[in-house]
Amino acid sequence: MNKLNNEGEEDLKKVRIGIIGVGQIGKRHLENYAAIDCVELVAASDIDAGELEKVAANFGIPYTYTDFRELLKRDDIDAVDVCLHNNLHAPVTIEAFKAGKHVYCEKPIAGSYADGKAMVDAAKEYGKMLHIQLFTLYKDETKAAKAVDGYGTYNFVRKEVAAGGALYDMGVYHISQILYLIGNPKVERICGRTYQETDMDPERRKISGYNVEELGLGLVNFEGGISLEIIESWAIHLDSFEGSYIVGSKGGVRLSPFSYHTTVCDIDLDSTADLRKLRDRWHSLRENEDAYDSPQHHWVAALQGRVELMPTAEIALQMMLIGEGIYMSESLGREVRAEEVIAASKSTALKL
Repeated sequence: MNKLNNEGEEDLKKVRIGIIGVGQIGKRHLENYAAIDCVELVAASDIDAGELEKVAANFGIPYTYTDFRELLKRDDIDAVDVCLHNNLHAPVTIEAFKAGKHVYCEKPIAGSYADGKAMVDAAKEYGKMLHIQLFTLYKDETKAAKAVDGYGTYNFVRKEVAAGGALYDMGVYHISQILYLIGNPKVERICGRTYQETDMDPERRKISGYNVEELGLGLVNFEGGISLEIIESWAIHLDSFEGSYIVGSKGGVRLSPFSYHTTVCDIDLDSTADLRKLRDRWHSLRENEDAYDSPQHHWVAALQGRVELMPTAEIALQMMLIGEGIYMSESLGREVRAEEVIAASKSTALKL
């Protein structure tokens, strides 16, 4: 519970965080936490002892562990942040729930729908919050729309660890953003194709074990007659795509750059918005608006009890259903039903 200080202002509850994985993504999360006054970074874990000590010194983290299980034994941590490769998300997250910790997990929720469902179920079983890193939900254009009614490390490009390519890397953000805006409706049918055709240095391909898609295409039909068209790419011989948009019977919204299109009094209107002023105004007028500045701000505010946690886990799980459905559709050469995908989904989680 938050208390009032001598000036009558609210002292926000200090939130104590442990982070598991201090690689590229982990460092980015730590930078965001460092900008939030009421966060205390208590402990960090990584199998790379040298990098772990360096990162801990840089961010002033007092306790370090090369075995994440030892970190989970601490009773002075409110929540852990899991920044590991996709097929490690489920086993580590579920272990954290068993240890009595809330969990913030990097996207995608897991390597398969089955593993993501196990995480969501475990959160409910142990009475803990599960938050998935979906930063596009906190972008100004997402807030405005809601108000309007690659190649990396070898682990990054191998199915054995990452579970997928462009769809699970960038598609997670774009698809989840749309799912959030349209109310995360129930998936009925999925049709998709994936490609890995762009030329690549042969030696680099051999060293990396690159075996995930660079281009994913999909068409998703939802309950209520809603459909979603997907194109997501790491590499394609084309300039940039036009960006995400939503269209309906009353109007349409393009997310980047943000614009709103509708008809009023038989006049077609194409409107733009000053998103900087939107941000400033909402911060001055709306209570707890800072809770929507970033995924970390929102997670901390939810742990403090200031706001209700957004359904990022449910949205991320739905995205996994869509992604896995596209892969299944590609494999079978036909459209698939959501029930087929769920029934066929198998765990890809790595053993700890």
